[in-house]
Amino acid sequence: MGKPVVDAEYQEEIEKARRDLRALIFNKTCAPIMLRLAFHDAGTYCKHTQTGGPNGSIRKPEEFEQSCNKGLKVAIDFCEEIKSKHPKISYADIFQLAGVVAVGITGGPTIDFIPGRKDSNECTEEGRLPDLEKGFES
Repeated sequence: MGKPVVDAEYQEEIEKARRDLRALIFNKTCAPIMLRLAFHDAGTYCKHTQTGGPNGSIRKPEEFEQSCNKGLKVAIDFCEEIKSKHPKISYADIFQLAGVVAVGITGGPTIDFIPGRKDSNECTEEGRLPDLEKGFES
């Protein structure tokens, strides 16, 4: 599976959204919850079924109301401010870009961002996030 391809107009919108996210995250001091949102949207990927992952489905009540996602509606609502300014950008890209910006704002490394994620309306069932009690399995 190759990298998604986006046109110059979409890439320009991403850069504008990055600036808006930087201001929002700085002003609302919400970097931790934005990073958590990005992780919870992406962390549901299953390599066996090739489902889940950073597809924006966490914006749906069936997913954000799951017990593991408690409190993330706040971050989703913050991202709605960005989505309303940049409607061409997918929720999936906004959520992941918010995570990248949150890492940068908190002094972490610069993370390259490759846009082009597609939104999904198919929610992931509860229990797909890694279990902290189990540790790493390959």
